[in-house]
Amino acid sequence: MLQNVTLLGLLAIALGAIPGAVSRYYLTEFCKRYLGTNFPYGTFIINFTGCVLMGFFFTLFQGIKGFPPEIDLFVRTGFLGAYTTFSTYGYDTLILWNNRQQKATILYWVGSATLAVVGIILGTNLAQIILGLYN
Repeated sequence: MLQNVTLLGLLAIALGAIPGAVSRYYLTEFCKRYLGTNFPYGTFIINFTGCVLMGFFFTLFQGIKGFPPEIDLFVRTGFLGAYTTFSTYGYDTLILWNNRQQKATILYWVGSATLAVVGIILGTNLAQIILGLYN
């Protein structure tokens, strides 16, 4: 079911997507430069940190009464939607496999999915701690 999003909400999503996509690009390039290109470190780190942030902000925003939905749309749908990337994860997995890097393929494929769940849990727990300090 589609949510009824206001024009302000759509603008919040669009404005959040810009820094999300730019952050993803620069972090990927940073990882290529300093960690190399034999493993998709950028996407691996981005998807983990994106999951931590998703869990954190979802929990934080749910715990604050009267929180503006536009900020939630800016952060979770706009920024994190553009920052994380499942399609690149799939592509990087295929490239590793085609390059006959079976161990790296399995590590990346399973590790990314596992760290996604760990990241959500970590972010949720961090936000609960912060909410506990202010409630």
